[in-house]
Amino acid sequence: MSTKGLLIVLSGPSGVGKGTVCSALRTRMPELIYSVSATTRQPRLGEVDGTNYFFKDREQFLSMIEHDQLLEYAEYVGNYYGTPRDFVEETLAKGKDIILEIEVQGALKVKEKFPDGIFIFLTPPSLDELKDRIVGRGTESQAVIDHRMSVAVDELDLIRHYDYAVVNDEINQACKRIESIIIAEHCKVRA
Repeated sequence: MSTKGLLIVLSGPSGVGKGTVCSALRTRMPELIYSVSATTRQPRLGEVDGTNYFFKDREQFLSMIEHDQLLEYAEYVGNYYGTPRDFVEETLAKGKDIILEIEVQGALKVKEKFPDGIFIFLTPPSLDELKDRIVGRGTESQAVIDHRMSVAVDELDLIRHYDYAVVNDEINQACKRIESIIIAEHCKVRA
């Protein structure tokens, strides 16, 4: 039996509710460690540096790339996003489960380095519902909304690279499904 923690990667198209589901899941499973990502995008209302993201300017982020301080990174809709490497590796070595809430591009890069991770694709109930969620944020222009929807359609096609798919039709139900996956993975017999 391994004493290492599980690396859980929660991913899916922009606007699917990754942040909302991840936050609710962490309330249900306080032992689950959240990997805070770094980003160059501007904070949304209520977001806190070091809690929601490590907000970096472009120069700082490029320095992190240059010094191999990121497990993965991607440029998405004009901004960089990345996962600080040391925190993830140290958490797993301590035997604690860690969840990464990241975009699809980043998840696929993590899978190359951590193929034993648990990769969960969060899907919207429908594309119409996804568009409503993105529009409902009230933070993006029509051009950005159209671009995000186009990217989302392409990302949905990448579901085949994941271990599990969970529909985010209702937050508590999505959390229950993910919690069940984590429990099952802990019970799995590994060679």
